[in-house]
Amino acid sequence: QVALEESGGGSVQAGGSLRLSCTASKYISSDSCIGWFRQAPGKEREGVAIWDSDGTTIYADSVKGRFSISLDNVKNTLYLQMNSLKPGDTAMYFCAAVFSPIVRKPGYCRGGLAQSDRFRIWGQGTQVTVAA
Repeated sequence: QVALEESGGGSVQAGGSLRLSCTASKYISSDSCIGWFRQAPGKEREGVAIWDSDGTTIYADSVKGRFSISLDNVKNTLYLQMNSLKPGDTAMYFCAAVFSPIVRKPGYCRGGLAQSDRFRIWGQGTQVTVAA
């Protein structure tokens, strides 16, 4: 069973930055995709950013230009760099992944931004709190 472990959450003032890390217990290959999701209290879970199986990335409109993801294949770690943080970014942030050849289906991973149930493996989450 593959495990994902997030770290890097915390509390910052609006305008500040944080970098989240997600380390997988398995090599993140071309038969996998991995991404970040978040859920604020009383709100539905939403996709933040996804690293597709072909190495391309997709971001939610709400974070474009402020957040960026990167992958270190040696460390099996996905990073989420969050800049210009806003109070509206306050949420529990989860890392999730798919390890299956199904990710080669065109659009499968990208579609996961709106359909998070495509991602079957989830971390425990890390809290991000942005104060006004």
